[in-house]
Amino acid sequence: MGQDYYEILEINRNATDADIKKYRRLARKFHPASNKEPGSYEKFRQLGEALDVLSDRKKATYDKFGEDGLKGGIPIEFSKDGAWSTKYAYHDNPEKTFKEFFGSDNPFSENKIKDDPIERYLYLSLDDLYHGCTKKIKISRKVMNNDGCTSSIRDKILTVTVKPGWKEGTRITFPEEGDQGPNNIAADIVFIVQQKPHPVFERIDNDLIYHAQVSLEMALTGFSVEVETLDGRLINIPFNEIVPLYKKVVPKEGMPLPHDPSQKGDLIFTFDIHFPEKLSAESKLLIKQALHY
Repeated sequence: MGQDYYEILEINRNATDADIKKYRRLARKFHPASNKEPGSYEKFRQLGEALDVLSDRKKATYDKFGEDGLKGGIPIEFSKDGAWSTKYAYHDNPEKTFKEFFGSDNPFSENKIKDDPIERYLYLSLDDLYHGCTKKIKISRKVMNNDGCTSSIRDKILTVTVKPGWKEGTRITFPEEGDQGPNNIAADIVFIVQQKPHPVFERIDNDLIYHAQVSLEMALTGFSVEVETLDGRLINIPFNEIVPLYKKVVPKEGMPLPHDPSQKGDLIFTFDIHFPEKLSAESKLLIKQALHY
């Protein structure tokens, strides 16, 4: 069983680059200049190796093949996606890793260390993401006073300009807007877009899905659906085919494309067919006669 580099850094396998940099806290804790406990140096060495692997393209090989594949080498054909293919060996100099990361080999250095990013969700409606909008967010943070030692709590308004077509998961970063301190560089504040549910449409990538509720009669004989689009237009879509057999695609009536808002995805109709709970004998006979072919 190989080493679990994620466990060593106390992060999960979905960790971002910012999560991987949590190495800073553990490395300072176990640095031999600040921790003389038995086993601390080995922990310090493991942290250096874990950072060396997970902050590099070696990570792709480790994620797929584990430590054995990473250190034993993998066939060259598996490296086409940029994964590390040669046999890996840590240089066993965790002090070097520490110095490269911190810019100093002194864990008590007065060099300011930047705090980890502060992440917050930004909940937006589908209409916000369709049209684009401006959101003003009030934050409170510590700001250093002129004496350079004390701080005060001050409010600030951050403005997010939402672009048409943004998707869930879009990240908006405000550099160094976190708490200030005498021995740290303020953290970045990162807002992560989360889409609120919409009462009419479901979004899949750049497409909008409309779930039409139709009766069995409508499904077999045809009907039309009037839909109000997100930009306020009423469009009438006729359905003349037997609807359980297909999805109806209306081109360019979906979401704006983030890289080119003048282009749009599609509007896709799916159908929920409502069958009658019961039929009279006469109705059954008529249906049989109508469907006999």
